[in-house]
Amino acid sequence: MASPENSLNVLPDIDINIKANMATATSSIVVASENPTKVRATQLGFESVLPGSYTIRGVSFPSGVPNQPLTDEETLRGALNRARGAQSSEVEADYWVGIEGGIDMSDKQEGPIMNFAWVVVLDRQGRVGKARTAAYYLPEETAACLRRGMELGDADNFVFGQTDTRSNKGSVGLLTDGVIDRTAYYHHAVILALIPFKNKNLTFV
Repeated sequence: MASPENSLNVLPDIDINIKANMATATSSIVVASENPTKVRATQLGFESVLPGSYTIRGVSFPSGVPNQPLTDEETLRGALNRARGAQSSEVEADYWVGIEGGIDMSDKQEGPIMNFAWVVVLDRQGRVGKARTAAYYLPEETAACLRRGMELGDADNFVFGQTDTRSNKGSVGLLTDGVIDRTAYYHHAVILALIPFKNKNLTFV
C-alpha cells in the first residue's frame, strides 16, 4: 500500500494534467457561410481575442433577407438569422457566427450609398455578440448599378472588370487597392463582436 506521503505527491501531478487537458481542449466554430474570406476573418478574430485551439467550418445557411440587404436593420437581421440557423443545425458546435454585408439605400433613386457588414456570434451559454464593420461610401458608378437592382458583388465585377469579388478582395479591397481586403475588413468586426465573450463578468444586452 502506498504511504500517505506518496499519495499526496501524486495529486499535484493529476491536477496539472487536468489543467493541461483543459487548456488544449478544442472548441468548434461554425461560420454560417462557405465564403473563405468570412471563415478566415472568423479564425483571425478568435485567435486574436480568445487564443486557443479551434476547428472552424464554413456551412452555408440562408439569411432570411434579400440577397442584397438594403438597410442597416435588414443587414443585422440577416447576420442574426444565419448565426441562429447554424446554431439550430450544427448543435454540437461551441460558437456560431453569422456575417452579412449590406448597403444603406434609404433613398433608392438618388444620393450616396454606404456599404458595411454586421457580425453576430452566439455561444452555447446563450451569449450574443454583435458588431458592425466600418462603413464607407461607394462610387457613383457602383451606386448606379445598385439602383438598377444589381447586387454589390455583381456591380463590382461589372465596374472593375473582375470576377468573383465576393470571395476575394471585395468592394473594400478594390477601392483601397488591397490595403484593406475583405478578410481584414471583417476581422476587426469579429474582434468587436467577441467583446462579451472576453468580458464574461460584465453584462451586455
